[in-house]
Amino acid sequence: MLLTQEHEEMRRTMRNFVEKELNPHVEEWEAAGAFPTHEIFKKMGDLGLLGVSKPVEYGGLGLDYSYNLAVAEELGLCDCGGVPLSIGVQTDMATPALARFGSDELRKQYLAPAIAGDMVASIAVSEPHAGSDVAAIKTTAKKDGDDYVINGTKMWITNSPTADFFCLLANTSDGKPHMNKSLIVVPKDAGGITVDKPLNKLGMRSSQTAQVFFDNVRVPQRNLIGAEGMGFMMQMIQFQEERLWGAASGLKGYDKLIQLTADYARDREVFGMPLLDNQSVHFRLAELKTEVELLRSLIWRACEEYINGKDVLQLASMAKLKAGRLSREVADACIQYWGGNGYMWENPASRAWRDGRLASIGGGADEIMLGIICKTMDILPGKKKK
Repeated sequence: MLLTQEHEEMRRTMRNFVEKELNPHVEEWEAAGAFPTHEIFKKMGDLGLLGVSKPVEYGGLGLDYSYNLAVAEELGLCDCGGVPLSIGVQTDMATPALARFGSDELRKQYLAPAIAGDMVASIAVSEPHAGSDVAAIKTTAKKDGDDYVINGTKMWITNSPTADFFCLLANTSDGKPHMNKSLIVVPKDAGGITVDKPLNKLGMRSSQTAQVFFDNVRVPQRNLIGAEGMGFMMQMIQFQEERLWGAASGLKGYDKLIQLTADYARDREVFGMPLLDNQSVHFRLAELKTEVELLRSLIWRACEEYINGKDVLQLASMAKLKAGRLSREVADACIQYWGGNGYMWENPASRAWRDGRLASIGGGADEIMLGIICKTMDILPGKKKK
């Protein structure tokens, strides 16, 4: 799709923010295993970057989703993956269902401050035994008077140590797995919530992720998002924005790493000539750049169809699948050309490899994406040709 001058202005705003407010501090935050989430989110909220496609009446800019993806692309210029991940949780994982299906009261109480950067949001879906298999979650929310009483454990919950509220998926009945789940806004200060110490992750070091325990947590039933029993459906819709955002937010990072590697290979002399002068090296970098551009085209095609109201389940799943695999392919190839330096912890290629590995696991593993694609192609095993 063709981007307008307004898209470019949004890009410029995000790019300047990354250059001035994020990248100068990345090394410090990576070493600390955390970044000042509330401080950064408030600055982003003041610039309108946390509610690009959210409703104007709750503080958003009210723009279509293409503007959100334009911002996501620029966020890929951040020198680590952890900070963009935390931002993406806020904008495209924990709040889309709230913005689309939440009551006015709920949106005023939680969505508006999330857009303003006054509250940090977290999405609480995965459990120790249920990652990609969302239907298998065991957390329950049982009615008691005017409240839900929530019990269960959530695992790998990004932003949980600093979150002000959770968008939580729980079983609200004993019905069929795809019809018994509901999304509920759970404030962090509700009694009975315990956030464990941050997990020691392979990558995404500057974002905090932890296990969260819910022990007889009471929240008003008015905190229900949309209709009871429709949580699984709403989460699947929410996943489409998460997957498109995740794919788009990696693009500029791939571009940047390829260029950094080319610059290094130009200066690195091997057997009396620049490494970049080897045809196998510059041809490989050209192939990788081509793959990035193909992914970019797929993402923007999916975006155009999405904002025109079409079903993008297949395209979003393809983009997510390709992005996860390409992140590994680009980082692995670039590490090789950096040689011994590429194996160092602080090297940009090694960090990209560690951070990018999550892309094929979180938000639905590669195998889940392949299953979805097969389903949309009508080629699942055991189905007879009509």
